[in-house]
Amino acid sequence: MIANPYGVTLLVLGASLVGGAVMNFVVIRYLRRYTDRTATDYDSIVVDNLHIPLVTTVSLIGFSVLASIPSVTENTFLTAEQVSTFVGRPAITVIVVVWGFYLNRVVNRLVKKINEEGKASDARGRAYEFAPVFSNIWSLVVITGTVAAVLVLWNYDISPILGAAGIAGIALGIAAKESVGNFLGGLALYVDDTYTIGDYLEIDTGEAGTVVAVGIRSTTLRTRDNIDITLPNSMLNEERVVNLSEPRGQTRLKIDIGVAYGSDIDLVEEVLVGVALDEETVPNNPEPKARFVSFGDSALAYRLVCWVERPEHRGRVRHRLNREIYTRFMDHGIEIPYNTHDVNVYQRSESDGGDESVNGDRAVQSGVGDAEGDPGRGGQIDST
Repeated sequence: MIANPYGVTLLVLGASLVGGAVMNFVVIRYLRRYTDRTATDYDSIVVDNLHIPLVTTVSLIGFSVLASIPSVTENTFLTAEQVSTFVGRPAITVIVVVWGFYLNRVVNRLVKKINEEGKASDARGRAYEFAPVFSNIWSLVVITGTVAAVLVLWNYDISPILGAAGIAGIALGIAAKESVGNFLGGLALYVDDTYTIGDYLEIDTGEAGTVVAVGIRSTTLRTRDNIDITLPNSMLNEERVVNLSEPRGQTRLKIDIGVAYGSDIDLVEEVLVGVALDEETVPNNPEPKARFVSFGDSALAYRLVCWVERPEHRGRVRHRLNREIYTRFMDHGIEIPYNTHDVNVYQRSESDGGDESVNGDRAVQSGVGDAEGDPGRGGQIDST
């Protein structure tokens, strides 16, 4: 008995459509109820976008298998090749395109979700600036893969296309090697998490400033002079970059000061620590400390060590601390040694035919003569 080919066709197509309806109203609903009970939203993003490709696949799978059913191809006016060309391949093409669209959409939404949660959870407002870049790259990969799969499905030889694409890629890489290097350098910086917007950087080449923008090819620093400097990412990837904002926002400030020998060292340390504690921009945790560093030639060397909330505020805080240290040292009678110069001006004797004085009335007679009574050596100036 030969089966009715049209009945078989309707049976296969009907079963596919019923299967699609079951997927939509039973399986997808169950999965959504399950994801609603989980703590994360990532599975919800996957399931919410899954019903279209899943239902489409089950509904069209019957169209794609008609060409492989003998009763359909042998007992109708259509050959197996014709059924495959006009029914099977179009159905599979739709399935491939729908799944490509699904993969692109889901990954982009996941990246966006991760990006938003990362910004919200970071205490310093960390911005994942390369998230759009990854989304664009992923979209390009999915589109390219989908087009290649469709071409292979329709028996197109893509080898020449791949060869041409390879040659074009090599030529583009040579012509735009600096741009490609900056792009790859930016990706490396992002993966390594070297810095982000708001960090204060010091570069070995001498540039320093706050990161205000991180792009695909370059990074922009804003200096203390309110000048924006744009640096290629490839250079930042090669140079030594000091991130003063990591591992935490605070940075240490050291102020060196000398006090005279004979000073009350307990009082000196008390005054130094008190100055730091009273400065509102200096946090009390970690606690400021005064260190007796060394015995200098003419002073006891001390160092005040404290912390500053942001590295770009170091100059301002140093200014305030220096002013207050000087004021309190004066109030407590603590002497700060400094270099002095004694200038001795010698007179010539009249018997030597010299002038009575040097520089007229402004000459100062100090330490005239030597140990044996020699009146001097003709206008010599001794600076000690």
